[in-house]
Amino acid sequence: MALRKDIWRPAIVMATAEAIVARGSIEGFPLMWLPPMGSFQFLADPFGLWRDGRLYVFVETYDYRVRIGAIEVLVYDADFRLVDRQPVLNEPWHLSYPLVFEAEGETWMLPEAHRSNRLTLYRAVDFPARWEPAHVIELDHVAVDATPVFHDGRWWLFYTSADREPDKMSALHVAYADRLAGPWTPHPMNPVRVDVASARPGGMPLVIDGRIVLPVQDCSRTYGGAIRPLTMTVLTTERFEAEVGDAMVPPASSAPFVEGFHTLSAAGPVTLVDMKRTELSLHGLSIEAIREIKKLPPRRRASVRG
Repeated sequence: MALRKDIWRPAIVMATAEAIVARGSIEGFPLMWLPPMGSFQFLADPFGLWRDGRLYVFVETYDYRVRIGAIEVLVYDADFRLVDRQPVLNEPWHLSYPLVFEAEGETWMLPEAHRSNRLTLYRAVDFPARWEPAHVIELDHVAVDATPVFHDGRWWLFYTSADREPDKMSALHVAYADRLAGPWTPHPMNPVRVDVASARPGGMPLVIDGRIVLPVQDCSRTYGGAIRPLTMTVLTTERFEAEVGDAMVPPASSAPFVEGFHTLSAAGPVTLVDMKRTELSLHGLSIEAIREIKKLPPRRRASVRG
């Protein structure tokens, strides 16, 4: 039970993701923070869509007292004033990384949900508030932070494996398909990359100079310590080669959120990011202790309480 807790906070950066990748930093670009949360709660993993002049920002919302993430949407007008906020997706298992995108005439969400032991693609029934499970994507492993992109007439899906705890951070896999619903074919070189500093997806893929650039997390120092651009120099159904760029870390101006940076999501003229601080508190330890006690059988629970 850790004394130190990650507390994430998303922000809207007033620059394109391409401009940020070219600079190698969000330093110097204006940004606007999303609203703060209460004690031992946070928002994270922002993804966004523009529709009718409004920016819809989908995020994970998390409370350490509950420890099951859910998905919310925050709606901003053209002047970036918050005009609405509501929950949009809850399941019995943890949800995060709500990657939203438009394709094949529909609006989709592919959230991280590896604790359900499957990868479920949701379709918007009444955007942005109502979503229905549309397809289960079958892969070679239970996927973590699965990230799709359509490029050169084919769908590509990047993800890490939930098989072992280290693999979640360090073993990048690829699959491909002709249609979003599949069937999906795992790449024969899987895992195509094993590197704790540049494997786990961390945001919306870009296409720059005809090549896919995937934001990936650098977890070598801490979970979500930095973002690196991973450029696919060779990507076919048989081969994979990539080059990784320098780490992008939170600027000093984002203090106290300077201890991690693990999402970089393009949203038209702006980019959505999140950065973290860590919170050291005995209260945090007591929250986890209470949770563990509640898991015990009634007799054991009574003896622990004395």
